[in-house]
Order: sequence, then structure tokens, then C-alpha cells
Amino acid sequence: MNTLECLTQFYTNHCDEDSRLRSRHGMVEYLTTMRYIEKYLFPGARIIEIGAGTGRYSHTLAQMGYQVDAVELIQHNIDVFQQNTQGGEQVTIRQGNALDLSGFADESYDITLLLGPMYHLFTEDEQKQALAEAIRVTKKGGVVFAAYCNNDATVVSFCFCKGMLKQERYKELTDPETFKLTSTPEELFQLYRREDIDRLMQGFDVERLHYVGTDMATEFISDKVDAMDDELFDMYMQYHFFICERPDMVGVTHHMLDVFRKQ
Repeated sequence: MNTLECLTQFYTNHCDEDSRLRSRHGMVEYLTTMRYIEKYLFPGARIIEIGAGTGRYSHTLAQMGYQVDAVELIQHNIDVFQQNTQGGEQVTIRQGNALDLSGFADESYDITLLLGPMYHLFTEDEQKQALAEAIRVTKKGGVVFAAYCNNDATVVSFCFCKGMLKQERYKELTDPETFKLTSTPEELFQLYRREDIDRLMQGFDVERLHYVGTDMATEFISDKVDAMDDELFDMYMQYHFFICERPDMVGVTHHMLDVFRKQ
């Protein structure tokens, strides 16, 4: 199957994307991402979300009074997005691909969210194209938020905790010395290290503002986080926010957020 077929099957039949960020442990990624987005919001800011999924972020921002234009590749996610739209939201949704935003003019948006597409792009050319398009539609001085899945957290949780590295298929996709993982559309998720992201960003006229671990160790202890009462969870979030940009800690995260300003 090609990438679109694999993603359509996954998001239609296997992944409840609408509830992923609503569990207690999923809220860590959501609350962290929103915390950083809110640092750069201002009255009247125009926002685009590329790869909006079912609209968790788009709807939240629209309900806060912002005008949001959303782009999503998978029709099932668009259907759920539309079902979730509330009266009064200034939000649009269209089907589109992060690699081609030709329907949007240059330098149109103050805030650009690229929170899903980099998960599912399997060549460096495609990855750079998605970043280039996101930057193109962002105003000078605007801020782009790009999310990635972490290679090494996946090595620990998938290869070792689940023992998948013993399977011949995954051995073939794993560098035996560096444990850098290779993905195809059938594996669904492209995995990155910090140096991969730094290499992708070379040549773009941007200034990095933050490099954030949005869930840190949460995925490793998700059952413990789900069992926390409100008081303990609040303290956990306080700790999480304290460490989520620490260079000596951020490598443990499953999801990274690269925040940068267009020069």
C-alpha cells in the first residue's frame, strides 16, 4: 500500500485520534503544546493548522476567538473535525496535503501548526518540502510549531519493552550499531533524533525559540499518570513543565516540538 492508503486505513479503522489527547496521559502532550502556542498568541492572530487531524487544537483555538484555517489529508478525520465544530467558531477545514499548500498565499499566517505531517513523511525531500511550505505561508516574524516522533523512546518502548526487535522484519529496519530506526508507510511513523531535525532545518531562515519534549517520560508510565488524582497530576505537570526543555532530559520523550520564528 502507498502512504495515503496506509494512513487512511490506520486513522479510519485503528486509531481513535479524537480521544488520543483526551486521556489523562494524553493531556500531557496537549497541555504542553497549548502552553507553548499560547506564549505567542495575540489578539487578531491568524492561525493555520496543517495536518489538523480531528481538530483538537484548531477547535480549542477557535473557541478562544481566533480565526483558524485547517488542512487535513484523511477524509475520516475531516468528517470528525466537522462534527466537532461548535457554533461561533471561526474555523475552516479543507482536504489537502502538507507538501502542497498552493491554495494558501505566501506570508498569510501569524501562527502555523505542523503537528502531524512530519510523523508520516518518509523521505528527507518530503520532510523539507513540508517545512518549506509551512514557512512559506507564515508571515515574517510569525511562529511555526513542528512536531516529531522520537527515535530512541520508540527503541525502548517498542523494540525492547514489547520485544519487537526479535522479529526479523524489525531487525532489518534497525541499525545494529546506532539503533536508528527506519520506517516505511507500513510502519506509519517516521522517527527522528535531534540531529535529524537540526539537519532538516539547515538552510531555512528561522530562529529556534524552543525545543520541547511534549510528553517526556509520560508514555512509559501512562497507567500511573492515568491513575493520578487531580492534586498529584497538577504536581506532575508542574514538574514536567520544569524539565521539558532541559537538554539532559528531553531525549526521553516520545514526542518533540520544535518552535521557531520566521526571520
